[in-house]
Amino acid sequence: MRALAVMLLALLLAAPLAPARADETPSALPSSDRAAIHDAIEGQIKAFRADDAGAAFGYASPGIQGMFGDAGHFMAMVKAGYATVYHPQSANFGALVDVDGQTVQKVHLIGPDGHPALALYVMEREADGTWKIDGCQLTESDEVGA
Repeated sequence: MRALAVMLLALLLAAPLAPARADETPSALPSSDRAAIHDAIEGQIKAFRADDAGAAFGYASPGIQGMFGDAGHFMAMVKAGYATVYHPQSANFGALVDVDGQTVQKVHLIGPDGHPALALYVMEREADGTWKIDGCQLTESDEVGA
């Protein structure tokens, strides 16, 4: 069942961004929202590095939390399919863009294997004004030392 959830999540996350990336526009969000988005992503990466499943799960949107049900299943998916995000050597924030009405933060990662990747974090503003991570799509990056 977990394998099915991982495959479903990968399909859901990849589909909306793949064709739309050419149509991205710079985000017009104010600096306070940009800082909150940065803090959410950085906080989740720190939680992954510390193997703190509960904290990492707390940065996920309600939809992602509902898909996995609990922090343990979520962390198992990340460990199995997102090693670059789970324990990156480095993470450098790039542009914040709008893609088909979604706010997407680009983060240049160097994975534990030394290979660069571009992580596209889909962000969701909650009713209380906080920002949560609603998905992450990894793409290849040709940047060295991202």
